[in-house]
Amino acid sequence: MTYQVCIDIGGTFTDCLVSNSKGEIAIFKSPTTPGEFEKGFIDVLHVAAEGYGLMPADFMKKIELVVHGSTVSTNALVERKTVKVGLVLTEGHQDILVLREGPRKGAFQWRLNYPDPYVPRHLTKTVAGRIDARGRELAPLSLDDVRKAASEFRALGVEAVAVGLLWSVVNPAHELAVRAILEQELPGIPITLSHEINPMPREYKRIIAAAIDASINPIVRTYIEKLKTALDEEDFAGELLLANCVGGMMPLADMIRKPIYSVMSGPTLAPMAALALSDEPDIIVGDMGGTTFDVSALRDHQIIVTPDSMIHNDSLGIPKVDVRSVGAGGGSIAFVDEGGLLRVGPRSAGARPGPACYGKGGTEPTVTDANVVLGIVDPDYFLGGKMKLERELAEAAVDKIAERLGVTREQAAYAIYTTSNHNMVAAIEEITVREGINPRDSFFVCGGGATAIHIAEMADILGLKRYMVPRFMAGLSAFGGLICDIRSEESAVLLTSDANFNVDGVNQALKRLRQAGDSFLAEAGVAPDNRQFEFSFLGRYEYQSFEIEVPFESKDGTLSADDLPGLVEAFHKMHERIYSIRADNDVVEFTAWKLRAIGKRSGQDLWQKNTLAVQSGDIKPKARRGIYQQESGRVETVPVYEMAELGAGARLAGPCLVEAETFTAYLKNQHRGEIDQYGNLVVDII
Repeated sequence: MTYQVCIDIGGTFTDCLVSNSKGEIAIFKSPTTPGEFEKGFIDVLHVAAEGYGLMPADFMKKIELVVHGSTVSTNALVERKTVKVGLVLTEGHQDILVLREGPRKGAFQWRLNYPDPYVPRHLTKTVAGRIDARGRELAPLSLDDVRKAASEFRALGVEAVAVGLLWSVVNPAHELAVRAILEQELPGIPITLSHEINPMPREYKRIIAAAIDASINPIVRTYIEKLKTALDEEDFAGELLLANCVGGMMPLADMIRKPIYSVMSGPTLAPMAALALSDEPDIIVGDMGGTTFDVSALRDHQIIVTPDSMIHNDSLGIPKVDVRSVGAGGGSIAFVDEGGLLRVGPRSAGARPGPACYGKGGTEPTVTDANVVLGIVDPDYFLGGKMKLERELAEAAVDKIAERLGVTREQAAYAIYTTSNHNMVAAIEEITVREGINPRDSFFVCGGGATAIHIAEMADILGLKRYMVPRFMAGLSAFGGLICDIRSEESAVLLTSDANFNVDGVNQALKRLRQAGDSFLAEAGVAPDNRQFEFSFLGRYEYQSFEIEVPFESKDGTLSADDLPGLVEAFHKMHERIYSIRADNDVVEFTAWKLRAIGKRSGQDLWQKNTLAVQSGDIKPKARRGIYQQESGRVETVPVYEMAELGAGARLAGPCLVEAETFTAYLKNQHRGEIDQYGNLVVDII
């Protein structure tokens, strides 16, 4: 028997999903180890080995593949714990990261301090030399300026350098020359070139991507080396892949070359899982872990990729799967502010010390403590009984809120519970209502260990009609990693328009993209028959400031003049879909061309062959438990069902609780659930 493994490190727990050669999947969890993530990585593998009754060494020898979603780079950026970066720009353009793209602020935000640039002014150096928009050298590169910048960087203790020169995406000669000199002058210092990391015509996004990439390069490289060393010490001989932010996996060498693609990579796996679990066209994915609640959406059964992700006040620069996060997890701390209002999060108890009920030194009330007090979470069956919770400690923590608010313990616990729910509803509305999408028309897929506890009330608030509690909900992101593809994105700049379409130039660009995509997939070990390529272009109406991305089909990776009307019509339709208008008589400009290389992995679809036996006879609760009901203001007894004992077609009606080893689901009145063929609980609200 051989295994494939996905490990997702969260704020509180590290999830490990294991698929054997028959496609049978099991989930394991162990506490996250902040500061030593590689230790938690190995710990959860040992837990999995124990679950299969194997010695760790024997289990490691049977693992063919490990895929991994990391939060290391995201944490470094969010906590502003990146390395010192030097930035080299074209003379006269020192303020690219200051001016950004002139973003429009809110109508009433008329007194704002303009945010500081990502790289401080004293670490930003300029060099003489100029390439124009057609790739012609207007002024030669000043090699003396480059050497002077290197000398100043050395004196300032710079740990990485980003280079962003004007129009390097058309002619990279100057950027390449700068790197050659910097490598001589600053040996061992990583150099990021903007035209390699983010080849697009917009200077700010290209250069901010290079700066961010450089700032996390040593951090990601060190983490990967530690992880590789830890696996080597365990005699792991299989393949290791890392999640990227475009919804797929990358080999280690590619991630080291482009570490920016690891930013926010873990949360992108949850929507990939939802894509596989449901055929619904419009899906909302909510993933509530220990620290955050991550929400994403699928439209027309397609992942939404955004070009405008933000890290604090700066754009990430590169496209990524659109996932929004708020500080609303099981470990989110509740407190009463100076105005006497209850607040929950964003501060979290994390993995250490964790919620008060963990008994590891935490004393502040958290969402998990509230759920214990409400009776929804069974202290004796947390993680299938492997981790006992202390109800008395949870009650003592929640009592602090009750005293401040002047209410009973149960009322305080419910206040924490419902406040957390409304925080998550706000995040859902941000990605649906504010994007012109009615959440009532969407199917909700729960992810993370805590979402199923909260989804019933959130569904009623949002007016949802249906939702799913997946069998592997507590490790939804890990499941996404286990079944997702190997993916990479390549792009090339070539400005043309429908008024004078440069067919030959476009085809040359598409050929280069196809070669780069083929090379990536070949290095990743993907067989030619398992390779897929998706094309798109960035387009705009003439004189518009910003482009939109439009997919198109090309059977052999080339276009002809006969394809132009189809490209133009695709742009008009996409523009109308996004902005509700189209201008058929305006010139359409094409600014860049993109390719997404997709490699199907061996065994990633085996899970679909494992279906549940049909439910035989009536279902019976394993127990009954009292939970606090706000509507009646008292504790009421509801049936508790064991998820593992339910067969396909089993039906249940709320109010009730459904328990699995790694999560608890709470169904309210009027919520009707049914187990599907894969063991997922699908709920209809009547």
